[in-house]
Amino acid sequence: MIIPRKAQDRGQADFGWLDSRHSFSFGQYYDPDHMGFGALRVINDDRVAAGAGFDTHGHKDMEIFSYVLEGALAHRDSLGSGSVIRPGDVQLMSAGTGIRHSEFNASESDPVHFLQIWIIPEKQGLAPAYAEKHFPQAERRNRLRLIVSPDGRDGSLKIHQDAAIHASVLEKGARLTQALEPDRRYWLHVARGTLDVNGHAAMEGDGLAITKEGSLTLAAQVPSEILLFDLK
Repeated sequence: MIIPRKAQDRGQADFGWLDSRHSFSFGQYYDPDHMGFGALRVINDDRVAAGAGFDTHGHKDMEIFSYVLEGALAHRDSLGSGSVIRPGDVQLMSAGTGIRHSEFNASESDPVHFLQIWIIPEKQGLAPAYAEKHFPQAERRNRLRLIVSPDGRDGSLKIHQDAAIHASVLEKGARLTQALEPDRRYWLHVARGTLDVNGHAAMEGDGLAITKEGSLTLAAQVPSEILLFDLK
């Protein structure tokens, strides 16, 4: 079964410097029918204006990822971590018992477009931690590249939850088939492009809740980029 979550139905927050689209309830946007999907709690599609960003603020008991689509995102946190991430980089912050951080557009002239993803950890009170890794486009082109997993296999970043995230950059006309486990649930987020997903048309910003499907076939109508979440 596949249930689409259309891009235009998402919540929106527009502060001028920030245009954010919420796949699930977040901040002032509340929809009791979209509170998350399994342990997946937040997918925010954020565009931040040049020189702007999120001032220092705190998080607790959440696994938080940033996945940059365009531009550059600067990060600093209370663990002493500080870096600039760009397309192909994945940044993981395990908030655990508490962490404070800031995120800013690293450019004074160009916007930054990134996805912020929250996953509920398997338990509370974990030690805060930070990690990041670059996944070259060649490793994601026309294939599903594991970027996050509970055991850090295949060079992925390790998460404190029974969840995995795959990323793919598909060329126009590319076709990709992936076997699915019947007792797992999956969420597909179209970061950009247009695809056919098991007969369902999916466009930029769309999400698809997938359950009880034996396989997933993606056919890119135009150059596309997706994230596939594998959840218990």
